[in-house]
Amino acid sequence: MNLETDCYLEYNTVKMNRLSIPEPFSGGVLLSYQCTNACKHCMYACSPRWEADWLSVEDAEAILSQLADKLRGKYPHSGRIGVNEGIHFSGGEPFLNFDLLLQLTELADRLDISSTFVETNCFWCRDDATTREKLLALKHAGLDGILISANPFILEQIPFERTERAIRISQPIFGGNVIVYQYFFCEQFRQLGLKGTLAFEDYLQRAGHGLQHVELFANGRVPYQLGYLYKQYPASHFFGASCRRELIRDWHIHVDNYCNFIPGFCGGLSLGDARNLDSICRGIDLDEMPVLKALLINLQALYDLGKQFGYQEQEGYVSKCHLCLDVRRCLARAGEFKELEPKPFYERLED
Repeated sequence: MNLETDCYLEYNTVKMNRLSIPEPFSGGVLLSYQCTNACKHCMYACSPRWEADWLSVEDAEAILSQLADKLRGKYPHSGRIGVNEGIHFSGGEPFLNFDLLLQLTELADRLDISSTFVETNCFWCRDDATTREKLLALKHAGLDGILISANPFILEQIPFERTERAIRISQPIFGGNVIVYQYFFCEQFRQLGLKGTLAFEDYLQRAGHGLQHVELFANGRVPYQLGYLYKQYPASHFFGASCRRELIRDWHIHVDNYCNFIPGFCGGLSLGDARNLDSICRGIDLDEMPVLKALLINLQALYDLGKQFGYQEQEGYVSKCHLCLDVRRCLARAGEFKELEPKPFYERLED
């Protein structure tokens, strides 16, 4: 970080004490943190151990109606989906509550939200008839597409046949609006002749070179479950870096079932109540959010705040996200910081 950047951050975050958030370009809506899996790479620490606490239809309408207004006219090709385009229903695993997923799809259609899709691990694709029936119901309700998760972490608990079934049946229903994330792994698993599930350790032995293709974000469970795959550094290595870019980016945000407005992929960090999206975009009072304020200055400021609440430095960190998350976990346990929500996120990181 250079002197010019330091001065800019000081003026905009310390003296003004307000942070303006740009209107989102795209986003994901988490129906719940409950999932069939507790994947090692999960950014949101989802697992079967979460209380379901499903997003209510009333809250969903308040959130989706505002997102519909913000996104209207932003896409040149209405109905086309992309990883960072449109609104996707996610979790957790949204198919654990298919009735709610169907309701929210119908709601999004009534609100004329362009480019809606669902993200799934395909646990429910046990047979062709059920898979086709549910996908057709969603298509008729107005869903534009589907994102099918495929990677070695999903493979630990979801038989590969279910992933293949979802792809095969989705394609004639949604056409070009089927995203396999990531397609490389489907091809790799086919070449290996895989059936059923495969433990991650066995995957590393048989085809671990494929990890160079996986898009892993070093936050959520990754530093705790997969840290041994990374080079690690002392906390001071990341001092001087801030999280401003991650916190104010507009191209993709998330909203969870507790109505937390989550910047980017920063699980466990809330910029406010997403039912009041206009208020968030007008500006956040940083004096009410000391953790957020520290992140906007630099990670040393967050580290120093953590020390005030008993934070103990770890042996090493794989990224600035790891350091940020580890300090936030201490703060979430030790103090009442309203931006550190939902609290169970910090308890589920090592599930």
